[in-house]
Amino acid sequence: MSAGTMPVDSPRRPLRVAVVGGGPGGLYAAALLARQGHAVEVWERGAPEDTFGFGVVLSDETLGGIERADTTVYAALGAEFVRWDDIDIVHRGRLLTSGGHGFAALGRRRLLEILHERCAALAVSLRFRAEAPPTAVLAASYDLVVAADGVHSTTRQSGAAHFGPTLTSGRCRYIWLAADFAFDAFRFEIAETEHGVMQLHAYPYSADASTVIVEMREEVWRAAGLDLCDEAESAARCAKIFGEALSGRPLRSNRSAWTQFRTVVNERWSHGNVVLLGDAAHTAHFSIGSGTKLAVEDALALAESVAAQPDVPSALAAYEAARRPAVASTQRAAAASMRWFEEIAGYVDQPARQFAFNLLTRSRRVTHDNLRLRDERFTRAVERDFGCPDENTPPMFTPLKLRGLTLRNRVVVSPMDMYSARDGDGMPGDFHLVHLGARALGGAALVMTEMVCVSAEGRITPGCTGLYTAEQAAAWTRIADFVHTGAPGTALGVQLGHSGPKGSTRLMWEGMDDPLPEDNWPVVAASELPYRPGVSAVPRALTAQDLASIRSDFAAAAVRAAGCGFDLLELHCAHGYLLSGFLSPLTNHRSDAYGGPLENRLRFPLEVFDAVRAVWPDDRPMTVRISATDWAPGGTSAQDAVDIAAAFAAHGADAIDVSTGQVVADETPEYGRSYQTPYADRIRSALGVPVIAVGAISSWDDVNSLLLAGRADLCAVGRPHLYDPHWTLHAAADQSYTGPAAPWPAPYRAGSRKPPTGRG
Repeated sequence: MSAGTMPVDSPRRPLRVAVVGGGPGGLYAAALLARQGHAVEVWERGAPEDTFGFGVVLSDETLGGIERADTTVYAALGAEFVRWDDIDIVHRGRLLTSGGHGFAALGRRRLLEILHERCAALAVSLRFRAEAPPTAVLAASYDLVVAADGVHSTTRQSGAAHFGPTLTSGRCRYIWLAADFAFDAFRFEIAETEHGVMQLHAYPYSADASTVIVEMREEVWRAAGLDLCDEAESAARCAKIFGEALSGRPLRSNRSAWTQFRTVVNERWSHGNVVLLGDAAHTAHFSIGSGTKLAVEDALALAESVAAQPDVPSALAAYEAARRPAVASTQRAAAASMRWFEEIAGYVDQPARQFAFNLLTRSRRVTHDNLRLRDERFTRAVERDFGCPDENTPPMFTPLKLRGLTLRNRVVVSPMDMYSARDGDGMPGDFHLVHLGARALGGAALVMTEMVCVSAEGRITPGCTGLYTAEQAAAWTRIADFVHTGAPGTALGVQLGHSGPKGSTRLMWEGMDDPLPEDNWPVVAASELPYRPGVSAVPRALTAQDLASIRSDFAAAAVRAAGCGFDLLELHCAHGYLLSGFLSPLTNHRSDAYGGPLENRLRFPLEVFDAVRAVWPDDRPMTVRISATDWAPGGTSAQDAVDIAAAFAAHGADAIDVSTGQVVADETPEYGRSYQTPYADRIRSALGVPVIAVGAISSWDDVNSLLLAGRADLCAVGRPHLYDPHWTLHAAADQSYTGPAAPWPAPYRAGSRKPPTGRG
């Protein structure tokens, strides 16, 4: 075995492989497959020296894969890399530096030269200035066709019916440029111009050169007249805008043009013996790393699958199975990062260190905990600015005051329907006492009830609780008394709502949103639109008399809630229930004063809010839960969500609980970790009103990160509290926090230390 190689398990016979595209991903795939003994030919329409862009960033993880696969390429790259650890963030003239991040970069042209040399040494046939034959011809002539032909892939376009591509353009324009000096760190800088906010992303890729990317919203780009500039003038204008960062030095271009980032997603990455690789298969916004990194990792996975599998179909299936989860995770992080930069104008008023922390954690891949490991000094400074009482108090255990209520920490147990009311009469029973009592003992500052219905007709299911009788109020009083005496310092909140068109359905585990087979009650809504057409009951549109009656039901329930001793009241205006149905244009088709423009659609929910606020004690806070998007075309827009939140805040809401969706049955949510928090973030940055973030927040590290970045004031955690009623106390123990914001109940103190595990 020669130096620079590793043993591979080759297939039974060498394959004839065609690679379309001579970028880094295609070339590296060609080299790895040639090392396995396959005959590989590469078609590249450009010349060997042609390249777009300047520098390439690779992670330590990617370099480790290269080292294991081909030490020759790894050694050649290692001799060229520029390495650095710091990220510099410039905010309104103030430079903040965070260390410990670890980057490696080199020039894109030099990377191509290394891969050209490696391919030549492995007898890969490189065809430059040559258009590849049509995909069908290649597929018929070769055993394997690797399409590495970039974001504008002709292979993908010609096979769109099979690959199922979706291409989405971002809201910013950006341009790749270069400076003939090396920045000391990865640098982010903003310029607040008369036209709007512009940003610079820059990093060194050699001892005397740096990549410089300038990005801004489309409307800012046009207002600044950059849409009228040619390549040279664009470089000159950008150099002037960021003259201080460049110390007055010029920027150069390389066929540079202003463009919009295009996110590429494919339902399938292969068809027959043709497989997509790199940008042809998927893209991730440049702000979280290099597309080259993803393409190189694709090449590694493809070569490994070809070596390990008995035939090409099996290899392509294994390749996609191995890579798709990692790519999907990267694309989710990239989407979050891209959106953050698209909305950067909403963050520039943050204090400098909070802005820097927000930027560093924008993709959710860097979190409070690992940033503290990378740069404890920087993170401690952000914590002090946030108001952490001391360095032993994590952000989530910092108190928050809403009106006369002081919450000892920032954790909320989300409202979660239990469908366990006694005998279908809306009565909370022993189950609710134990359920809510256990969560109250578990350390969260605020424990919310499920949606408590304001009338029998307003129930979702026969198992839903209510507050429309004196007997129900007495049962809730028993629960509130236990929380306040058994878990002193814990606040108990009630969420009041009306099911609207989603009522008279089965218990969740018997068929969620399915109508009851018998004993149904009539359902009502803003308009005669069933939640699930053809399945759900068609609701009756509410009359003026109905609206007055329901307002009274809410107010009466609020009076009872105050008498029960609840500390906070939340009005449920989300998830397609009655009040939510008025807010969304998809569910409100009324032609009277309660329908049409958003101002009218807000009218009834605000009337209900005012009626409740009028009878709810003045020193106790009220919050409102909204669906900030319907996840459906034509539904609530981002600006609608801000306007809805602003209206409730103007009427006296102390915080907005920002959820999403469940308004229409044909929604298409973008699920993922903390996937709903950007909507809370947008409302908070636009209005300054306190917000409660919800939605797949599952770790205490996420809670700390969201709070420090200024994206939320409280975090509502649901399912983790079902898995572990003591989630908050365990979060404190995991962080070695023993302060007053997370006290263990006296009978449980002996269990405040994690039990030892068996020795391995």
